[in-house]
Amino acid sequence: MKVLFVLTSHAELGTTGKKTGFWVEEFAAPYYVLTDAGVEVVLASPEGGQPPIDPSSEAPGAQTDATKRYYQDTELLEKMQNTRKLSEVNADEFDAVFYPGGHGPLWDLTNNEESIRLIESFAKQKKPVAAVCHAPAVLTKARNANGEPLVKGKKVTGFTNSEEEAVKLSEVVPFLVEDELQELGGIYSKVDDWQPHVVRDGLLITGQNPASSEGVAEELLNLLKKQP
Repeated sequence: MKVLFVLTSHAELGTTGKKTGFWVEEFAAPYYVLTDAGVEVVLASPEGGQPPIDPSSEAPGAQTDATKRYYQDTELLEKMQNTRKLSEVNADEFDAVFYPGGHGPLWDLTNNEESIRLIESFAKQKKPVAAVCHAPAVLTKARNANGEPLVKGKKVTGFTNSEEEAVKLSEVVPFLVEDELQELGGIYSKVDDWQPHVVRDGLLITGQNPASSEGVAEELLNLLKKQP
């Protein structure tokens, strides 16, 4: 089994002068859930090379067993420095795709044509597509075979308006994930802030927040085991 992880290349948090990127826990937990089960994981990003890390995800309070393992994993850290360019990967090579969150994807992956093409290709080939926290935003421009939004009529979740408000970035982000998914016809659900919530609808798997990242990966692994 081979899974593509797509990370953001965007480092600027709007016009705040602060930095953003991908959220370490949302990468590390799924990565180890899958690789510990024998899945090969390939890393890619729009620009290739080292994706930016959201500094907030490196705060002491954001650390988990998975992040601690990540920081000590010299082989993975080197792999992270050499992500492939999105333009160089093809859905045909993989059994599924996974998008870690962080605020970065709101700015680049949401509108990235290569990313949209990949998501649509995975969906067309009936391969799992998974995303957690802010990363369900990457689904918003993708279309199904009928030309309708990929999320229309699909059960989905993602970072909530109240969680965005809690981190005081509601006025900074280009859009709110919860609102956008609903406006596109997604059947959006959520639980209390910061609690795990994973939603699967067919081959589409989404998670609400960082606490949901491991659950998304476990759901993805279960799907991969069932694939012919």
